[in-house]
Amino acid sequence: MRRRRRGATLLAHVLLAAATLVVVFPMLYAVQVSTLEFQDVFVFPPKLLPGTAFADNLRRAWEKVHLGRLLANSAGIAVVVALGKIVLSVMAAFALTYFRDFPGKTLLFVAILATHMLPLPVRIVPTFQLMNDFGWVNSYRALTVPFFASATGTLLFRQFFLTIPPALSEAARVDGAGPLRFLVRILLPLSLNNLAALFLVEFLYMWNEYLWPLIVTTSDEMRVVQIGIKMLVATDAQAEWNLIMAGVVAAMVPPLLVLLALQRSFVRSIALGQEK
Repeated sequence: MRRRRRGATLLAHVLLAAATLVVVFPMLYAVQVSTLEFQDVFVFPPKLLPGTAFADNLRRAWEKVHLGRLLANSAGIAVVVALGKIVLSVMAAFALTYFRDFPGKTLLFVAILATHMLPLPVRIVPTFQLMNDFGWVNSYRALTVPFFASATGTLLFRQFFLTIPPALSEAARVDGAGPLRFLVRILLPLSLNNLAALFLVEFLYMWNEYLWPLIVTTSDEMRVVQIGIKMLVATDAQAEWNLIMAGVVAAMVPPLLVLLALQRSFVRSIALGQEK
């Protein structure tokens, strides 16, 4: 029995290691290609050892599409959207949970969830028309405001608020705390893990957004980093994959830092959700 258990454990570790290698190999290969000279990218058999040209490749990619500006645009848009979604989601969930005399509350909540069933491509034409009517095309408002509403965030915080004992809100009311004070002083500190988890998810989502920024922006100053990488690929000459991969590596750094900073809170949020 011990040998079987050891064998099963060893097999599980081998399969997990193989799966991990399959997942991380594209990223590792992108890093490796970003260190090569142009003439070394297409050799056969391919070089698997890193080269020494990463700094030069990154500099050329940085200058070719103004990568620093694109990274700043993506970071600013992702942070603003993530914070905007958190604020609106918390306020909506708070109203749907604690304002019991709110007429049509259940119907409104169902309508909010129904919006989650409409993907972005379905909403692109009417949303773009609305941005054009507002005069927001090619502006940061068009890149951020349409993403503020979040059915996922509202559902997340509503379900969390429902797990908080009603006696806590009654005690706060007896102590003279108003609704906003109860939200800020009691609910938000209890929701830190959920706040961090939602910020992480929405930051990564907006960082990887490509279609909407491509449609709603018309100048290079408003582009985001995903479009910048596409601009590195779209060239009349042969694509310089060493420069492209250097740009990809630069684009991976900010979301990776955010993930490392918030991973504990994200895991705790998932664990608490499973316990409940």
